[in-house]
Amino acid sequence: MIKVEHEQDVMVRLMDGEELISSLATLGLDSAILLNGVGMLRDLESGHWNGSSYDVQQIVDPVELLSLQGNFACKGDEKIIHCHATIAKHGAAAFGGHVLRATVNNTAEIYIRKLSGITLVRKMEETGLAGLYPR
Repeated sequence: MIKVEHEQDVMVRLMDGEELISSLATLGLDSAILLNGVGMLRDLESGHWNGSSYDVQQIVDPVELLSLQGNFACKGDEKIIHCHATIAKHGAAAFGGHVLRATVNNTAEIYIRKLSGITLVRKMEETGLAGLYPR
């Protein structure tokens, strides 16, 4: 990972073979917005919430990462990274979902903005999801 920070801006480049979510977790952020990410992924597990659990789609082959957004928040003492991606297979239309797991293929370039004066907290809700409660 290459990381450069200036004030509240964080620019990250993840390298081939790095696991996306666990690599982002090493940044130790607890209130931040993942504004943009582009690159390529492989071994992707993408989830769609069906009302009680995630329906998981696994994609082994490399895909283009067209867009990555999300946030860093806390649920008690646990730091939560919630991100969604829009991806495209070779020669196919774009599709997206919740990123459960993914390995960087070649590179991923990610821009993050740390929040100042705003705390992002997640709390479990009746839906089974941890809802975002900014304060």
